[in-house]
Amino acid sequence: MCCVFPQLLRELKHPNVINLQRVFLSHTDRKVWLLFDYAEHDLWHIIKFHRAAKANKKPVMVPKGMVKSLLYQILDGIHYLHSNWVLHRDLKPANILVMGEGPERGRVKIADMGFARLFNSPLKPLADLDPVVVTFWYRAPELLLGARHYTKAIDIWAIGCIFAELLTSEPIFHCRQEDIKTSNPYHHDQLDRIFNVMGYPLAGKSNLCLTNVTGVVAEGVVQLQKLLLMDPTKRITSEQAMQDPYFQEDPQHSQDVFAGLPIPYPKREFLSDEEQEDKSDKVGSGRGRGLSAGVVGFQEGGGGGGGGASGPSAAKRVRLAAPPVTTAVAPPPSFHPPATAFSQHY
Repeated sequence: MCCVFPQLLRELKHPNVINLQRVFLSHTDRKVWLLFDYAEHDLWHIIKFHRAAKANKKPVMVPKGMVKSLLYQILDGIHYLHSNWVLHRDLKPANILVMGEGPERGRVKIADMGFARLFNSPLKPLADLDPVVVTFWYRAPELLLGARHYTKAIDIWAIGCIFAELLTSEPIFHCRQEDIKTSNPYHHDQLDRIFNVMGYPLAGKSNLCLTNVTGVVAEGVVQLQKLLLMDPTKRITSEQAMQDPYFQEDPQHSQDVFAGLPIPYPKREFLSDEEQEDKSDKVGSGRGRGLSAGVVGFQEGGGGGGGGASGPSAAKRVRLAAPPVTTAVAPPPSFHPPATAFSQHY
């Protein structure tokens, strides 16, 4: 795992996929440090900004053009991954970064590829390698029902959940967080939540119950229904979604999701080791924060894992502030990490 992940990242080159700039080896503590592009914003913080405004009874919805641009760029990046036989398997707002001021202003970057896998010729069912994938609230029904063989449709479902959250500022399939850290993918309460919102599947139709999804505007309803089809074999692909009439209507999508306007969102937070200890449980929930771009560290030993769940093969993920110069475990002396680091131990 420690070698496969960086090697995969080095081969992925797309404007909407996070770019791996350099790899640093530390032989003394057996760690690998990965240097990524830096992104000042992510969808978790953007949605949080709008949800807080709504809670204060001063609702400021995400602009329609911005929602369309975000969705299109996410689909474009996922289409690139799927075309190259890569499943992301952990799409959620925290893992969708947005570049701040600079040459790539307002560009989406799909990040946190730690659970990405090639699926062109697996030696065994993917479920045997990783029993639980995708963060809880964004997990497709076929995964919750324990499918051993699954396809790129699981990423499309997660994108549908993100799309609905952008439209409403609330997670569409919010559920209680009990028993989510388990090697068993089945969870009754989460499935019940999906059926309460969507209705029970009938003849392969989405059966999306719009009365239970407040805030969804008419312009996005048809696209949302196609992304959230219960039957994974009938769920729209990323390429088909990008060609949907939704993207031909005004306002048009753009490369700068902020459309040249001032960026009202605060920059990403930095977490100290102590703060991360208090929030570590949230990493496995629907609200865990993603990679802010900067440094990723891998330590040899142990199995792989991730995707918002833990089990026998799950990785331990810890986000922390930039390592001080005096720390006992530090990157090579010639390497100066950015302001935010992300450590992942295997």
